[in-house]
Amino acid sequence: MDNTLIKVLLVDDHEMVRIGLAAVLGTEEGIEVVGEASNGQDGIRLAQEYRPDVVLMDLVMEGMDGIETTRKLLQLYPDCKVIVLTSFLDDEKMYPVIEAGAFSYLLKTSRASEIAQAIRAAAKGQSILESQVASKIMNRFRQPKPVAEPHEELTDREMEVLRLIAKGKSNQELADDLFIGVKTVKFHVTNVLAKLGVEDRTQAAIYAFKHGLAE
Repeated sequence: MDNTLIKVLLVDDHEMVRIGLAAVLGTEEGIEVVGEASNGQDGIRLAQEYRPDVVLMDLVMEGMDGIETTRKLLQLYPDCKVIVLTSFLDDEKMYPVIEAGAFSYLLKTSRASEIAQAIRAAAKGQSILESQVASKIMNRFRQPKPVAEPHEELTDREMEVLRLIAKGKSNQELADDLFIGVKTVKFHVTNVLAKLGVEDRTQAAIYAFKHGLAE
């Protein structure tokens, strides 16, 4: 990437936003706005033409939105840095565009100097996140992940075995019902007891009834 001149493409469906950004960034040393697009399709077309180092991407646009445009753009040019510049902070837009590969995330209330700083940082491989965005991401990772119930680790066959155990059936009866050998039944029963963390068939049956797994 050219360290002395950062080529920037603007993708936003509001003309006044593009005009304002182009005017402001045009005064910034080392930054050149090489193109402007009012929608995602044109954004990808201009990216193919100008090969920008950084793309300032709006999220809400008619047709192809900023999320899909970001995804397709980075599939074509993975070295390009997409900076989201939007008015939205809702999870339905923020997380998908970050997962799509957006490099930085700023709000349109950001000062011109902050946008220029984010462009220069992106050119150096450094991400800039709006403070509220960073907080939301951190809070999301801090949320405890739900602990899986032991029976959720059972295979479909092992779940069948557990339900039959709860009916009080013997290994031979399990074998007959499932059309498998007794040796195979014993193997499945051993796995069921181990995964549930119980010592015997009676405890396995009790577990099944407690968790609504018995038929």
